[in-house]
Amino acid sequence: MDMDVDETSAPNEGKSVLVILVGAPGSGKSTFCEEVISSSARPWLRVCQDTIGNGKAGSKAQCLSSATRALKDGKSVFIDRCNLDREQRSEFIKLGDGPQIDVHAVVLDLPAKLCISRSVKRTGHEGNLQGGKAAAVVNRMLQNKELPKLSEGFNRITFCQNESDVKSAINTYSTLGPLDGLPHGCFGQKADSKIQVGIMKFLKKAEAPVDAASGQSGIGDPTSQTPGKSNSCCKDKETFCSVLDNANLETKEAEGQAVSSAGSHANQVSLDDIPTLAFPSISTSDFQFNHEKAADIIVEKVAEFSNKLKNARLVLVDLSHKSKILSLIKAKVVEKNIDTQKFFTHVGDITHLYSRGGLRCNVIANAANWRLKPGGGGVNAAIFNAAGPELESATKEKVKSLLPGNAAVVPLPSSSPLFTREGVTHVIHVLGPNMNPQRPNCLNNDYDKGCKILQDAYTSLFEGFASIVRNQAGQQVVKKENLGRKSLELQVQSDCFVRSIFTNTDQKSKRDDDHGSEKSKKYKGIRGGFGSTFTDSRDEKVVSEHRRTEGSMNKAWGSWAQALHQIAMHPEKHKGDLLEISEDVVVLNDMYPKARKHVLVLARTGGLDFLADVQKEHLQLLRKMHDVGLKWAEKFLNENASLVFRLGYHSAPSMRQLHLHVISQDFESTHLKNKKHWNSFNTGFFRDSVDVMDEISTDGKATLKDDDKLLSMELRCHRCRSAHPNIPRLKSHISSCQSSFPANLLQNGRLVHAPGEPLNNVQ
Repeated sequence: MDMDVDETSAPNEGKSVLVILVGAPGSGKSTFCEEVISSSARPWLRVCQDTIGNGKAGSKAQCLSSATRALKDGKSVFIDRCNLDREQRSEFIKLGDGPQIDVHAVVLDLPAKLCISRSVKRTGHEGNLQGGKAAAVVNRMLQNKELPKLSEGFNRITFCQNESDVKSAINTYSTLGPLDGLPHGCFGQKADSKIQVGIMKFLKKAEAPVDAASGQSGIGDPTSQTPGKSNSCCKDKETFCSVLDNANLETKEAEGQAVSSAGSHANQVSLDDIPTLAFPSISTSDFQFNHEKAADIIVEKVAEFSNKLKNARLVLVDLSHKSKILSLIKAKVVEKNIDTQKFFTHVGDITHLYSRGGLRCNVIANAANWRLKPGGGGVNAAIFNAAGPELESATKEKVKSLLPGNAAVVPLPSSSPLFTREGVTHVIHVLGPNMNPQRPNCLNNDYDKGCKILQDAYTSLFEGFASIVRNQAGQQVVKKENLGRKSLELQVQSDCFVRSIFTNTDQKSKRDDDHGSEKSKKYKGIRGGFGSTFTDSRDEKVVSEHRRTEGSMNKAWGSWAQALHQIAMHPEKHKGDLLEISEDVVVLNDMYPKARKHVLVLARTGGLDFLADVQKEHLQLLRKMHDVGLKWAEKFLNENASLVFRLGYHSAPSMRQLHLHVISQDFESTHLKNKKHWNSFNTGFFRDSVDVMDEISTDGKATLKDDDKLLSMELRCHRCRSAHPNIPRLKSHISSCQSSFPANLLQNGRLVHAPGEPLNNVQ
């Protein structure tokens, strides 16, 4: 790491931290406190109501009094109570009203089954909550839990959904020194997972007889109600409506988490999504640049660019609490009154900011050498080592060498460990001035020239980051323009869920009915570990996690709709489920195929969520996807020469990540149930791959036929174009239809069939 340690430096005294633990009995609150306190250099006090009265249970007032005294003494405090609702937390939050206290929440939101198991099995518990009675208590408390929000007055909230998350949080607080602080915001939250899983379990059971769904069910979250039998829809109507009410409540809670409305947290929107640059101090270690002069330049450039970067953050990172440059920067930032939400310092390894510190930085800066080669020492070696050979290859493609005062932005391949583990999408190589005579291009203490080079280096670095931010913002604008008008609020989705269970005579509701059922099953399959196949049937867009905050129309992909994106970005985690993995694409079966053979070819390029994102520069990738699709179609034709295939894209897909459908034209599938399913493959909504490639080549963009009217058109045979009143009648007809395909499909290679096989005989 590029740093320098000054043993005599005296940083400003750090703030005390009040950590309010939130979790059911058995979630591990006391263990969390004990592990942090036993290994931390910061003075901590654990305040536990079970032992506050001389080792016996006491009152909330006693806890407040003890915490107040400890904070006045400069200690940091853990509030070890369940704190499962806002009212229980409110009085403790008020203890942090002063400027020298940060108020944090650590939410141990572990599975109910685990908490109950721990509570029942434990002995000698401080509060005597153990044995058989513990299960009922835990269940009752979880039914009424209210997750914390920044608007309550918290500076930082860390959500832990599994034991790995808990260990990471323990490490974060254990390494927090007396003078350190942690970045503000929400970390680790999965906004709608709990209630959505509950809803999906209900719907899966309700549909089991139709689709031969698995009858197995795990222990649900106590806040989600799950009926016992799949054929008892009427009996369970009241229960299901209760679930939907809870869904609306949880969604409001999730939105509150993402968008705070009080005080300094008003702009802290889903901080994991805010573009963030982490950078080391340039030239102050191996290149021996004067620390005082370097600190002045860093603060000057940070002040300049933090005003230009509206929704972005800059983070100076160093390995040591005793870093001289870090101490100087902290003092100068206070003098300049720089917004600490836009710039702050962080102590930690720049290659493990998220996995070890909970700080999500999508861009990191590398204090590089002029050859842009791995090796040497410090931050350059650390970043190249952590990023793997992918970074070196990507750098070679972008730039060969670097002059002092310049920076080079390098997109990080999705196969890089830094991308998959830390979420880093770009590395910016930057080269500063050298004052070390043992290194090339030494300036021999010419600080007039050296300061100019260092200023240029930070300017290039921050401008490179600004260009990344602008590009990302531009992509979001395009998505909003194309998809914003199709976004639905959660209430609309809830209505679809209701319609999928109860009869509705309205024709449109009936159409949405089947579609909502398909969606719920699809989601459960994904949440349950992805299964062996995945799906992309046409669906409405649902506003849930990763909500975008710009503009009046907020478009986001729902949690379930992220599955294909996760597979494309991290195929190594799903090797057993994939048919093919290459550098550019992955191939997998559709989870709910709409024909005998139905596979998806996924692009592995980041930023290509759907067809509207594709530009001329992606033409080679489209050709690659088409070639791979043809290869699989030919493989299936070798197995069954009577099949015929069509390759194409949905104009507005339901799942994130550009993907090509390779689908046989027999449409024999129990999963093809409604107009939307049929029309998404048999109207202009489905864009043939060959046509898309032609349009991108000539116009630089594809024509999107995403009018919802296409999906509600009357049902017509894809061969003879005869009309049919419903799906069963249509399926009966196409099973025996011997008509030739329409002329437009017989042109330009839109249909793929076995050589010599007449098209009126293929299926």
